[in-house]
Amino acid sequence: MIAGWLVAGAWLTQVVGAAVGLPSVQDLTRPEHDLAPGGSVTVIVPAKNEERDIGECLRSLMGQDYPVEIIAVNDRSTDGTGAVMRSLAGPGLRCVTIGELPAGWLGKTHAMAVAADGVTSDWVLFTDADIFFRADALRRAVAYAEATGADHLVVGPTTIIRRWDEGAILALFSVFGLFAARPWKVADPKARDAIGIGGFNLLRTAAYRELGGFGAVRMDVVEDLALGRRVKEFGLRQRFAYGVGLVRVHWASGARGLIGVMTKNVFAATNYHVSLILLGCLWLCGFYVAPFVLVWWPRFMWPCLVVIGSMGVGYRLLGRLTGLGWWNFLLAPFAAGVFVFVLLRSTVVTLWDGGVTWRGTFYGLGELRRMASPLVGKRRG
Repeated sequence: MIAGWLVAGAWLTQVVGAAVGLPSVQDLTRPEHDLAPGGSVTVIVPAKNEERDIGECLRSLMGQDYPVEIIAVNDRSTDGTGAVMRSLAGPGLRCVTIGELPAGWLGKTHAMAVAADGVTSDWVLFTDADIFFRADALRRAVAYAEATGADHLVVGPTTIIRRWDEGAILALFSVFGLFAARPWKVADPKARDAIGIGGFNLLRTAAYRELGGFGAVRMDVVEDLALGRRVKEFGLRQRFAYGVGLVRVHWASGARGLIGVMTKNVFAATNYHVSLILLGCLWLCGFYVAPFVLVWWPRFMWPCLVVIGSMGVGYRLLGRLTGLGWWNFLLAPFAAGVFVFVLLRSTVVTLWDGGVTWRGTFYGLGELRRMASPLVGKRRG
């Protein structure tokens, strides 16, 4: 009974915090953000075997209503990715081809580091080959970053949902922010909350250099999170914003596809600590599954109703900013079960294989652990 009220209290505390804090997180689609920035921007798009999406991604960037330089990096592709890039190359779009991966690097971090090496623009945006941009996305984002004095701006992508199970799983994933990196706290230099999303990491070029570039996180499978943590560690100004439809991505098809995508990442996100994985499984079961089961027992009914009600409010608050339906909270037990499976599968597969295979290259677990950035970095200065 005590545990039930503790969980209820945790949910209620986080939802109240979200209700107070989320209004401060800007929606870049609002009229006040329809501004013209002054700084120049370079967009870096690494891709390996992305012939299905890379064309649409690059065309959406070439169609921006603000001038941008685009560097598309063909990272050892064996399909038609390079051909698609070359067919679109021209003024504003430069193609870089990487044929070999040096030791001690992940393919994606190496591709981005190579492309960023000669960048001279005021801003550099790192994105993915399956991200699609509305015509005014870069203009609004850069203008907001300049207006707030940001060194690093993350814009939360709008997920393209094609099946009910995708919506359920990704809605739960977005609610993680209530307990992990609270979006309204990333701008607070005193808070440890930090965020990085591979689909939209915009940095001042000078800040990128100060951080040591991607060379400093060269062996981080979740390099976007590692980059975000370094921004806070260095005392730089980090901002987060939403904008439904500005930046879009379809992660994967259905639960099976999402499981495949996340298997590589989730064990890496804990720096390969089995204890954190097991705690995560217990947390998911206690905070998302148990309340829907125990609510039918009179003894636990009231704390469970508080949890379920708080959960619904949390989904509602985030749904306004992400475009994900609030009703997905009813599917939270299913989504949490999927996440528990992913956590365990990612751990078992990585330990069984002795490492991770990413972009066609195998990386040993010992090297990944040795080179991983700390989950909580020391504040510099």
